[in-house]
Amino acid sequence: MDAGHEQRIRIEHPAPHITRVVLARPQKRNAQDPALLYQLDAALASAAADDDARVIVLAADGPDFSSGHDLSAPFTLPGAPTATVGGGFDAPGVEGHYAFECEAFLGLCRRWREIPKPTIAQVQGRVIAGGLMLVWPMDLVVASTDATFSDPVAAFGVNGVEYFAHAFEIGARKAKELLFTGTPITAAEACSYGMVNTVVPIAELESATMELAERIASRPPFGIRLAKTSVNRSQDAQGLQQAMDTAFALHHVGHANNLARHGALIDPAGVPLVRGR
Repeated sequence: MDAGHEQRIRIEHPAPHITRVVLARPQKRNAQDPALLYQLDAALASAAADDDARVIVLAADGPDFSSGHDLSAPFTLPGAPTATVGGGFDAPGVEGHYAFECEAFLGLCRRWREIPKPTIAQVQGRVIAGGLMLVWPMDLVVASTDATFSDPVAAFGVNGVEYFAHAFEIGARKAKELLFTGTPITAAEACSYGMVNTVVPIAELESATMELAERIASRPPFGIRLAKTSVNRSQDAQGLQQAMDTAFALHHVGHANNLARHGALIDPAGVPLVRGR
């Protein structure tokens, strides 16, 4: 990781056996540039390797959990890849961007899903597009009543965020509604679909998350690890990974079409639609 980047991540130890990793870029609504993603990856990897850490909580500073990808940042890696062993990141056209997204978007999300410890997302405010890619790889989600979740990027001429778990998270019909309209779903709706475990008032968000984390941390770690792996493999047996691979390929068809028609990876006509959410 490039040491020249300011810190976008904070690591805390709020209770025995609990590590909390905090998105600390509130002035940008925790928008994800590559520096944030790789600082997050390093923090999660450190917690995963720490024998004292039994549960990892992912939280965020400020009013919003994450406004998604920082489209003003360059799509370049801040250091060596960690999720893939490929190269070609500097190749022209779609080729180089495909390599970047294989590594920094889909690759990192898949890596975080397989952390061999239970993970909990502590979510408040807006979770927009790429923000879903931080929430969905976590095992459990505790959300405040003000939390909303949206993926409006079909307006950009692509099919959705790169970690395409929509149908598995909220069901096929609600996934289509989310993608077709760009309309956010509330925390209560997300809970009813099974995407969120618990919804609490914002004043109780941290305490509710900690109570859940401490309850899990009191149980045998190896049994928890085996249970997590079993559930993940159940989703994989239902086609989660193949669905993501297909959606990721279609995502890059969208990028290629945008480059040919607009000279940019996204359709600029979609910018006001997305910003309006």
